Amino acid sequence: MAAIGTWAFSYPAVRQMKDLILSGEHATDVVERAVAEVEDDKETGHHIVGRGGFPNSLGMLECDAAIMEGRPGQFGAVAALKGVGTPCKVARKVMENSPHSLLVGEGAQQFAVEQGFTVEPNDNMLSDRSASAYQDFLEKKSKVRGHDTLGVIALDLKGNITVGVSTSGAPFKSPGRVGDSPLPGCGLFADHTVGAAAATGDGDKIMCYCPSFHVVQLMKQGSTPSEACHIVLTDIMTKTEPDKCFEIGLIALNMKGEVGAASSVEFPYTFWNQSYDAVQECTQLSPS
Repeated sequence: MAAIGTWAFSYPAVRQMKDLILSGEHATDVVERAVAEVEDDKETGHHIVGRGGFPNSLGMLECDAAIMEGRPGQFGAVAALKGVGTPCKVARKVMENSPHSLLVGEGAQQFAVEQGFTVEPNDNMLSDRSASAYQDFLEKKSKVRGHDTLGVIALDLKGNITVGVSTSGAPFKSPGRVGDSPLPGCGLFADHTVGAAAATGDGDKIMCYCPSFHVVQLMKQGSTPSEACHIVLTDIMTKTEPDKCFEIGLIALNMKGEVGAASSVEFPYTFWNQSYDAVQECTQLSPS
């Protein structure tokens, strides 16, 4: 039993995941609840996740989210979803109630309505901070740095493993832009015989390398989560040249409860497993 999350702001989510796992909750419920709480909080929106996130170039907040169980074929995702504060919950409904695996834009929104979600006005989705940043973008072409994605992985008491990701995407992106987060093998991947992985960073670049799938495959071949993450990062940096590598952070968790991470930038992450009473916060330093 274990849990891990990307970036320092995942600390409350991982702490909640620990409590839910110890209470006997299924890994998928654990991931959905923890991610949704962050998504629906405007105070965490500036981390480029959910409500309070930064809008696209037309001022509309479009969110991407996905959830994947370790069981074969259990995956659901939404992209460019407008007006729903908990896109990860919609992604789970896609996994369970749709014949499709990925729904986007108006189709994702219509599906959310059919599943009982309320679509809110765009103004409700923005925070004062993100609305102000958008005005600065319009008036001064001011940019917002960062490519944060919330990614979490849970391994429950019965050996179920689930990974979930959520992001509002690159600030002031082109309408309809989708990054790596909701794409299986890119932003996330899980295999109940091996473990799971998630990625965060510059999604337009990350999706070209399928790093989450690569990490899980390396673990399947015997690498520890840490070794797998570092091998994948090294491979990407070799192809892009170390001093020109884009921002990417990787986390992984295997079925033994072991965790690992690697990143091209300084990368704080949080985790908990049976060896620790409390949630731990670590920082993976970028390669020198």
